[in-house]
Amino acid sequence: MGAYLCPPVVVQGEHVVKTGEILAEVRGRHPQAPWLSRIDAIAASTGIESRGWMLPLAAAAGPGVGTGLRTPGAGPARTALARDGFTDDEVNRAIAALEAIPAPQTVQERTAPAWAAVQTYAERAARDALRTAGLDTADVDCLITSHSTTPALPGLDLSLLNRLQLRGDVLLLPATQWACIAGTRSLALAADLVAADPDRVVLVVISEALSTTYQPADDTLESLIVRLLFADTAVAVVVTGRPRTESVLRLDAVWHHTLPGTTDLHRLETRDDGTHFVMDRRGPRAVQETVAEMWRWLRGRHQDDSTPWHPDLLLAHPGGTRVLEYMEQTMPDSWPEGLLVHSRDSYTTGNRGGAAVLDILRRAHDAGQKSGSRTVLYAAAPGLTATAVEGEWL
Repeated sequence: MGAYLCPPVVVQGEHVVKTGEILAEVRGRHPQAPWLSRIDAIAASTGIESRGWMLPLAAAAGPGVGTGLRTPGAGPARTALARDGFTDDEVNRAIAALEAIPAPQTVQERTAPAWAAVQTYAERAARDALRTAGLDTADVDCLITSHSTTPALPGLDLSLLNRLQLRGDVLLLPATQWACIAGTRSLALAADLVAADPDRVVLVVISEALSTTYQPADDTLESLIVRLLFADTAVAVVVTGRPRTESVLRLDAVWHHTLPGTTDLHRLETRDDGTHFVMDRRGPRAVQETVAEMWRWLRGRHQDDSTPWHPDLLLAHPGGTRVLEYMEQTMPDSWPEGLLVHSRDSYTTGNRGGAAVLDILRRAHDAGQKSGSRTVLYAAAPGLTATAVEGEWL
């Protein structure tokens, strides 16, 4: 395959949101929730003490600009109450009480500031990635983008083309719905593009404001877990068809797998108050099936090797620590320990969705890797679909 990666750039959310702050907000809003007595244990089980968001907690948990009379409005409400026989004083008291009720944020109120932040963070990551690769914006031939949590049309691809002042003939490939596999699948697509034209320069940019899925009105246990898990991050990386001085990793092979009939396990739903992430408890088991398929792919790929093969690094984003534990349990006994150390390190500050794998890759790079270290990057996403990439450090 022969695709070469320069070091990825990661821009973390600048607003540090501590788990204790989230728990305090949940306790204050849902004092009668049946699971309230368990939230400290649930939070501890995530292993996440803080996460970075593009916007502060107040932006996600605060009320909207309207009131309880946003619909139908004070005028129609006053008319309806008077028609039903209420006195003027009773109508005035009812209207005042309704106007004192804060309305939840609308989709626009939640999405607009997050979309602005997604673009700003993406631009920072893109510029730094090009600088790290020793390239200029004029060198970019193709731009692959992904952002699943802030739907917009035109999207991040056209936003970056204008912000970076890319050439007019740059190939734009937006992949809004890749979600958690955006990192590995973008690399797989970039590898195909540079294989067709080794002189091509591909810029991959993923920017996710996962904090937009924080829905304070939800009182389900699943919603509590979503509140605790997600972080906001922008990542960018340059992929070329020929090695550069700045190249750190060569990609050699790609694997894709999708489990049919699993689209209901993880999904984004747009409701009146914004985007909700919905997950089913059967999800981890389905992800484990894709992990088992990846093990089979790797065994088949290396079955004829002259010496037993094993990765030196496994940079995996399977959606949570439970599946990381499963991966460790199902690895061959001959494989070394600690293959997932950088994945676990990334999870201590939140699930970064599509940006996760490149964040994990950056952590591995910063830790220092030996030339020839064999590496597998893996991610699974709602659908349930997965992509893995195999390569070696240069």
